[in-house]
Amino acid sequence: MAAGPEYAVLTRSDAGWCQFVAGGGEDRESPEEAAARETKEEIGINAAGALLALDSTATVPKDCFAAAASWSPDVYVIPEYFFAVDVGDRVLTLSGEHTALQWVSYEEAAGLLQWDSNRNALWELNERLKR
Repeated sequence: MAAGPEYAVLTRSDAGWCQFVAGGGEDRESPEEAAARETKEEIGINAAGALLALDSTATVPKDCFAAAASWSPDVYVIPEYFFAVDVGDRVLTLSGEHTALQWVSYEEAAGLLQWDSNRNALWELNERLKR
C-alpha cells in the first residue's frame, strides 16, 4: 500500500491515454453539476454535494473534440474546470469510456496523465491534502 493519498487514473478506451474523470456540460449544467454527472457516469459514484472545487482551470482547443465540427465557428476553446472527491472505500465501476482504472501515488499519477492541465490539478489537490 502506498504511503499518502492515492489517485484514481483512468485509461480511455478510444485513445489509450490516461486522465481523470472528464466530460462536458449538458444543457445549462453548471461545471459542478457536470462534474457530478460525469463522476456518476464514468465511475459509478454519486458525488453530488461532495465535490471539492479546485482553483485550477484551463482551456482545451475545440479541435480536440469529435463534436467540434458541429459547433459555432466562433468557438475556439472550451473551458476546463477541476473537482476532486474522496470516494473512501467505495467500489468504482468503469463505464465503456475507459478500459482500466489504477489507484496510484501522486508521482505515478503525474507520470501517467496525458494532459498538463490534469497534472496541474493533481499538483494542487496533492498540496491541499498535505495541509
